[in-house]
This record gives sequence, structure tokens and C-alpha cells, in this order.
Amino acid sequence: MFTFQDATNLQRKFVEFYETGKVTAALCHGSAILAFTDRADGTPLVQGKTVTGFPNVEEDAADRMTWEAGALPEGRNIMPWRVEDALRERGANFLQAGAFRSFAIRDGNLVTGQQNFSGAEVAKVILEAVGR
Repeated sequence: MFTFQDATNLQRKFVEFYETGKVTAALCHGSAILAFTDRADGTPLVQGKTVTGFPNVEEDAADRMTWEAGALPEGRNIMPWRVEDALRERGANFLQAGAFRSFAIRDGNLVTGQQNFSGAEVAKVILEAVGR
């Protein structure tokens, strides 16, 4: 999440996979790459797509727990920006299943998972997408 904005080679490869019809997946904060990926025609890859990733409800909970533990001053966020907000701003239909729940979505050949507890669900959806 912290490096995706400058990872132009990774952005290009992600879009290349997607545009050539390969199943392309992102999980948890990895979905942040979608905030920086544009299709060949210049439109955001997520525009009009239904996706998920680490949602605001989980960011809020993580921040609150960190403040309560005294690890960060209250009001200071762990993450520099929010995946859900950024993807919505790029035209995505962002869905989530509630805090810390396993959840994955497939929209065409794009597969996204809500957070680390969603790894098995993402793998299942990828296998279904490739016909296994």
C-alpha cells in the first residue's frame, strides 16, 4: 500500500494480466494497487467494477485498537489513506462483509478479497474462474 503509487512496473503488469484476460487478483491492502491502475484507454481499471479490499470499518477498528493500546496518539491513523475511499473515488462499486469477515468478489476476471482472513475464499474464487 505504501509503495504502489510509485510501482509503475507492477501497475503495468497488473493491467496487462487483466487486459489479456488472465485472472487478476488482489487481497486486503493489496487491493490498493487498484487506486493506481488505468486501462489502456486511460480509464481506471476499477471504474464500474464491483470490488473489495480492506474496508473503512476495519481501518476504524484497527486505528481505535492502536490508540487504546497507546501505540499511536489518538487521531493519528495507521495507514496513510483508505483503500475503500480511494477505490470508490475511482468509480468502483466497493462492497464489504462487515469487520474482519472472510469475503471475496469476482467481477469478470478481476478477483478481490476483503482482508487477510479472505485468503482461502480468494483462492476458491480464482480456482472457479480458471475452471477448476
